Amino acid sequence: MEVQAVAAAEVGGTAAALVAGELQAAVAARGRATLALSGGTTPAAMLTALAARRLPWEHIHVLQVDERVARGGSPDRNMSMLAARLLDAVAIPATNVHPMAVTDPDLDAAADRYAALLRVHAGNPARLDVVHLGVGSDGHTASLAPGEEAVQVSDRDVAVTGFYRGYRRMTMTLPLLSRARWTLWLVTGGHKAGVVGQLVAGDASIPAARVHTERATLVADLDAAALVGSSAHR
Repeated sequence: MEVQAVAAAEVGGTAAALVAGELQAAVAARGRATLALSGGTTPAAMLTALAARRLPWEHIHVLQVDERVARGGSPDRNMSMLAARLLDAVAIPATNVHPMAVTDPDLDAAADRYAALLRVHAGNPARLDVVHLGVGSDGHTASLAPGEEAVQVSDRDVAVTGFYRGYRRMTMTLPLLSRARWTLWLVTGGHKAGVVGQLVAGDASIPAARVHTERATLVADLDAAALVGSSAHR
């Protein structure tokens, strides 16, 4: 895993530049690109910086890594932030934006349909071009938290979880995340320094470190990267 430890004010721009480069390379190589985005507050600056870049959005499909089971338009929905910070600010066709159908009364069927949609846009088995992930202080990534049954799923690309911090969720699973062509880990804050160290060390006791992609880059502020070896700070 490549590690880029930068000043807090530079995290969003650094991450956006990397994502933009990977998307442009994918479009050049295959005529289209798939971008899977996580929620949370950490990626807000990255999404704003990405929206300011000129990208071939007509050839880019945006997907969700995970989503809370909440009503449409709720501020608790990851899609609400993704729309406000990125999707509403760029000229992306509506048909290229793929929200998870978490208001469907049959969530398991909705998860299966999302997995089928992934195969349409990312091949069979689905292989995403760019996946953005964060890591929680408990070691979770996507909606794969310690002790969650979905962490053990090996035969599905999308699953529905139990309750975690007040919500059930739909999430991409470890097999799908691990097939990504490139993964961006984006982490900020000194309170996550310990778990960032575990992630970089490949400590499989945390779900995040069980994502094994071909290529991965961690962009972290200096506080979050404090326990990562100095040789990895670039």
